[in-house]
Amino acid sequence: MSNWASIDVSASEAGKRAAAEAAAALVEDGMLVGLGSGSTVKHLVVALGRRMREGLRIVGVPTSTGTEALAKENGIPLAEPDAIIDLTIDGADEVEIGTLRLIKGLGGALLREKIVAESSRRFVVVADASKIVTTLGDHAPLPVEVVRFGHAATVRRLTELGGAPAVRRDTAGGPFVTDGGNLIFDCAGFAPIRDPFTLQRQLRAIAGVVESGLFIDRAEQAIVGAPDGTVTIMRKFDAGTV
Repeated sequence: MSNWASIDVSASEAGKRAAAEAAAALVEDGMLVGLGSGSTVKHLVVALGRRMREGLRIVGVPTSTGTEALAKENGIPLAEPDAIIDLTIDGADEVEIGTLRLIKGLGGALLREKIVAESSRRFVVVADASKIVTTLGDHAPLPVEVVRFGHAATVRRLTELGGAPAVRRDTAGGPFVTDGGNLIFDCAGFAPIRDPFTLQRQLRAIAGVVESGLFIDRAEQAIVGAPDGTVTIMRKFDAGTV
């Protein structure tokens, strides 16, 4: 799997597009569809917009302002996550092979992504092969969303847990602010994450933590796109390789 890290940009985009097209085919007429965030989901939204122009009728629930804007551009009507969502399709920063446990949130929308995921009957992940890992934390730090009030105290607690938190910065160099008005601290110190259930409980016990990027026991399958445009379907406890 070490060669995945060296996939060039064009090959990576081919894999993302292939995964997104395969996921778009899962969407059926009349569905309420959760629309995730990230570079792979951009291809998904475009594909769904094309299907809608061909007659598909769906309503989308976006997980970020960026996805919301792209969905509107592609003619997808939108709703709040008030009703049970039939199917949510979202990207991931890491997908653990065999368990389909995820790290999400490097794009900053982890709270809304988790709300939509937990409101869904089905949750499917789309990714390119570079996102597949043997253990969570192999490549990506764990994002933790924190309220601004008293955030220094929250950071001390994260540090005590061993998270080595680093505040996320925006393109101007200031603190990155989520759609919910919170801060994100990227915690590389938790890697390797061998017991995400315990870590999630520990994080939720900290008053200033809004949510973490751990998505556990949520995905039913991961659609993984390869550089040659083929896709592989990964399921839990699947011992196969991508």
